[in-house]
Amino acid sequence: MMRPLIIITGPTAVGKTALSVRLAKAIGGEIISADSMQVYRHMDIGSAKIKKEEMEGVPHYLIDALDPEEEFNVTVFQKMAKEAVEEIYSHGHIPIVAGGTGFYIQALLYDIDFTENGEDTSIRMELEKLGQERGAEYLHNLLRDIDPDSAEEIHENNLKRVIRAIEYYRQTGERISEHNKREREKNSPYNFLYYVVNTDRARLYERIDRRVDLMLEQGLVEEVMHLKDMGLTRDMVSMQGLGYKEILDYLQGICTLEEAIYVLKRDTRHFAKRQITWFKRERDVRWLNLPDFNNDLDQVQLKMLQDINEIYGLENNK
Repeated sequence: MMRPLIIITGPTAVGKTALSVRLAKAIGGEIISADSMQVYRHMDIGSAKIKKEEMEGVPHYLIDALDPEEEFNVTVFQKMAKEAVEEIYSHGHIPIVAGGTGFYIQALLYDIDFTENGEDTSIRMELEKLGQERGAEYLHNLLRDIDPDSAEEIHENNLKRVIRAIEYYRQTGERISEHNKREREKNSPYNFLYYVVNTDRARLYERIDRRVDLMLEQGLVEEVMHLKDMGLTRDMVSMQGLGYKEILDYLQGICTLEEAIYVLKRDTRHFAKRQITWFKRERDVRWLNLPDFNNDLDQVQLKMLQDINEIYGLENNK
C-alpha cells in the first residue's frame, strides 16, 4: 500500500500557508515547506515566512533550516524533504507539502534522479567563466540553441540551472529536458493528492501588491540591510530571491526605492504567472479555484476533506 502525501501549491500570495495549516489541524498532518527562501534563517519578511503563532502548533519542516550562506537547490531540497517525510510517517501522521516551487515538488513526488554525471567539473568551470565574461543572456542563448525546451523553462538569470543544462548536454549528448521528461513519467512512490490553489488574476495581482507593501511596512529594507551587513552578496543563492535582490540594488545605489518596489511588484506578478503555467503542465493535479468556493476557505477545506476521506478513508478529526 503506497503511503499518503498531500500537496498544496499554487502561485505566490494566493493563500497556501493558511490553507495548509487549516488542513493539517483537521487531519493531524505535519507540513513540509516547498519554498526556496523560507528555508533560510534571518530571511523572514522578504520570504513571507510563516510566523510561529501562525503555525498554530502544527510541526513545520524546512523552515529556518539553513544559514543564508549555504546553497539550497532541488537536490538538497529532495534529500531534506524525504527525511522529513519519513519523520512524519514515524509519528503516524500525513505529510503535507506546502509551497510554490513546482520543480521541488516534482522532484519529491516522482523521486527524480539528480545523480551528477561523474566528477569532472571542467565543463561547469568553463561555463561559469563564460558567464562572467559574456553575461547571462549569452549562456541562455547557448542553451536555446541546444535545448529550446529547457531554455523556455529556465529563466536566464537562473545561471546555475542554465549551466547545469548545458553541462548535462555536453557530458551525455542528451538534452536535459528529455531526461527530465523521462523522469517525470515515472510513477510516484506515494498515494498523493496534488492541489493547486488559484484565484482570478486581478485578485491575485492585488494580493501580490498588498503583500509587497506590507513587507516594506514590516521592515524589508532593514532586513536586507542586516543581511548585507552580515556579508551576504547578490551572487549568493539566498540573495537571488524576490524581494532581496531588488532591495539590495536600492541599498547599493543602483536604483531608487520607488524603482526597486516597482520592479519587485512587476517581477512577482511575472513569477506568479510562470508558476501557474508550470502547474498547468503537471499531471494528476486538482485545481482549487477560490472564486468557485466564493473565496470561502471553509468550503475549500470541506472539499479537500471529502477527497481525503474518499482516497485514504480518513475522517477529519474535528
